[in-house]
Order: sequence, then C-alpha cells, then structure tokens
Amino acid sequence: MLCYAAGLRVSEVVNIKVTDVDSQRMCIVVRQAKGKKDRMVSLSPVLLVMLREYIKEHQPDQKGYLFSGQFAGEPYSSRSLQLILAAAKEKAGILKPGSMHALRHSFATHLLDKGTDVTIIMKLLGHNDIRTTMRYLHVTNRDILQILSPLDDLNLG
Repeated sequence: MLCYAAGLRVSEVVNIKVTDVDSQRMCIVVRQAKGKKDRMVSLSPVLLVMLREYIKEHQPDQKGYLFSGQFAGEPYSSRSLQLILAAAKEKAGILKPGSMHALRHSFATHLLDKGTDVTIIMKLLGHNDIRTTMRYLHVTNRDILQILSPLDDLNLG
C-alpha cells in the first residue's frame, strides 16, 4: 500500500523509518533515495490510518525502520517484500504479470489520469529528467479521444 500510495521504489519502502512519516504535515520524507537525494511525498489520509494500525499492532522501534528486518536495526528485505506481493497475487488468483514496480507505475498513471501535471509527478517520483517520468505514463486511446482540437475553440460557427 505504501508503494502505491506514495509512488515509492521497493528500496525506498523498506528504508522508511518511523520518524520519516510526518502526520502533522501529512508527508513522508524519503531519505537518500536513488541519486542520494532526499524528497518529500504526500501522506494519504487512508494510508495514515493503515500505518497507525500497523504501528499499533507491530510496535516498531520509534527511531528505527517502519518495517524492521530479520535482525535488529536492519530494514526489511526488498526481496522479501517482492515475494509477499507475489504470494498475495497468487492467493487472490491474479494471473496478470505485475511487480512492486508496477505499483509505482500505477501511482504515476493514476495521477496523470486525474489531471496532475507531469512535472509534479516527476518530483514525486524523484526523477531528474522528464523523459524518465514519461516512460512511466501510459497514454490510452480513451485519453487520445478526449482531446479536443484547437479548431473547436474558435468561434467559426
């Protein structure tokens, strides 16, 4: 849910610390992500409720990783997270291919569908180059058919 709700990479999800979730400002700080840069992403109110339930049940170290690993002070394994998704898909009977990274693609595509500016999506994903962001965004025929010609804006009739 964290991956989809915030458009995070698998490595970013497992490296989130409890203190990175800021419920006052409704954001998550992604530290030392790809390119060793920090960035902020929005914290969904729905995700916040889920995270509070998770924290209440699992009681992670308040100064440690949100999802702790096998050994104290270590983050959860990226590979283990990928295997959990695969098991969940199998249990749900989902046969279509899909990975943790597909959740990140879906985040970007769904924001675009809602009208979010591509440059904002670029910042949320932590990209330096707009071309990288554009690879995430899938344009459908439905989107193309909804575009009005500039000719229709002229009062010719």
